Amino acid sequence: MSGDGNKKQFWKRNTAKVPGNIQHVYGAQHPPFDPLLHANLMKAGNKPLSTTTPGKPKKATTFQEFESITSDAWDVGDDDDELLAMAAQNLNIEVVMETANKVIENHSKLQERRQQQMDKMTEPEEKDREEAQEEEEEPDEEDEREEGAEMTTDLSFSLETLHLSDNRMVKSHSEAPVGSPKEVGVEQAALHRQQSLPHRPVIPLVARMADQNTSGTPAMTQREASRLDKFRQVLAGPNTDLEELRKLSWSGIPRQVRPITWKLLSGYLPANAERRESTLQRKRQEYFGFIEQYYDSRNDEHHQDTYRQIHIDIPRMSPESLVLQPKVTEIFERILFIWAIRHPASGYVQGINDLVTPFFVVYVFEYIEEEVENFNVSSLQEEVLRNIEADSFWCMSKLLDGIQDNYTFAQPGIQRKVKALEELVSRIDENVHRHMQQYEVEYLQFAFRWMNNLLMRELPLRCTIRLWDTYQAEPEGFSHFHLYVCAAFLVRWRKEILEEKDFQGLMILLQNLPTMHWGNEEVSVLLAEAYRLKFAFADAPNHYKR
Repeated sequence: MSGDGNKKQFWKRNTAKVPGNIQHVYGAQHPPFDPLLHANLMKAGNKPLSTTTPGKPKKATTFQEFESITSDAWDVGDDDDELLAMAAQNLNIEVVMETANKVIENHSKLQERRQQQMDKMTEPEEKDREEAQEEEEEPDEEDEREEGAEMTTDLSFSLETLHLSDNRMVKSHSEAPVGSPKEVGVEQAALHRQQSLPHRPVIPLVARMADQNTSGTPAMTQREASRLDKFRQVLAGPNTDLEELRKLSWSGIPRQVRPITWKLLSGYLPANAERRESTLQRKRQEYFGFIEQYYDSRNDEHHQDTYRQIHIDIPRMSPESLVLQPKVTEIFERILFIWAIRHPASGYVQGINDLVTPFFVVYVFEYIEEEVENFNVSSLQEEVLRNIEADSFWCMSKLLDGIQDNYTFAQPGIQRKVKALEELVSRIDENVHRHMQQYEVEYLQFAFRWMNNLLMRELPLRCTIRLWDTYQAEPEGFSHFHLYVCAAFLVRWRKEILEEKDFQGLMILLQNLPTMHWGNEEVSVLLAEAYRLKFAFADAPNHYKR
């Protein structure tokens, strides 16, 4: 092949164009104008369509013939015109133009029909406005300008929503269009349709305010400011009234006072204000004494398995942007390892790792203003991080003291609670219970995680923190009230559960419930229903059974 000088070599060499060169790329809408191609298009339009029989094999060619008609795949410059012309030979210009005209015609008709529908929708509104204008007195020129500005502002279709740093929703009217009454009517109809759709603003993973909700209302209302004042009054006394603090906390704790409130309600801090500082210093020193005493043993043979499991589980936690920070990972490893060493009856069990996160996040909020998922924890002072770590350890320990039978051998506490959940649901919603029995769904298959992780895998972290406000305020909130929350949570999805008609669909639903957009409103309704169930069943356990 190389000896034939008259033929083009199959692989072209010594060319300026090499693989990776930027070449012009033309789309169907903007092809390059080329006289040769244009001429071929005109010829193709006048030629009759080919009548060759489809599927008929072509005559085999020799390799030399194949070589002479084949261009190098890497060289796209020399034969562009020929290739484009060859591609155009199969096109019929009349068919192309006819198809394009039909598309334009159909589009125009569709636009006319839409315009007629919009006109019909706006006619009654225009008549009502004309009648109202006839009855009213004519305002002066300045009042007319003000009213016109208000009308176009209210009917503006392009309201700009701004998210401030404290998650308040502010609507900007600066881009409100001013148009004719007909245009305003069309915009009003469009705006009405837009407002009829469910609106879900973007909520941070961890809400800044305790009462952040999904309705788009301001986070700090007058009612919330009043509640914050009540909390501060209760906390300001020399001896905090814990019973009054629980009553206030049941419906949510404002972010500004949540750290101190959680420490008091969990029993970590005393009610007496004078003793708090000394208690904090003593408990923090005690925790870091444990670190010095025990943490170096993590590589010992009888502790290696525990430490390795903790090291594996932490990256699986959420929010990933927080727990995957090296400093946070170190803190969580120390907290979990020390707790496991000091509680040999249970040791470390998967699920305990999730219970550190809410305490850690709440105590970080004591020192920062921005959102925790976007915050670099290592930027905090070392002394601050030590305080957060020790406080998180002791508060998590207080929580686990009340539910430790959930994590001892065979986890008997969880077994009992799942069985109680099944009996409770059979009483409060027999249809849901029978539906799951029909498709052989066992409560242990989905509710085990609800009990083991306290619903942390089912709810966003902001909702978990709000839920724990009530758990801290409720007597035996984590050990007892949680059962009724799980029952209310399951029945909340009654419609979706009954729509699933097989085992696989039910399990996928129950393990991936759509709570990503939940906020304060949904959690408050869930807690209210759980309280109703507790009021009906807690003091009469025989009501579980028929």
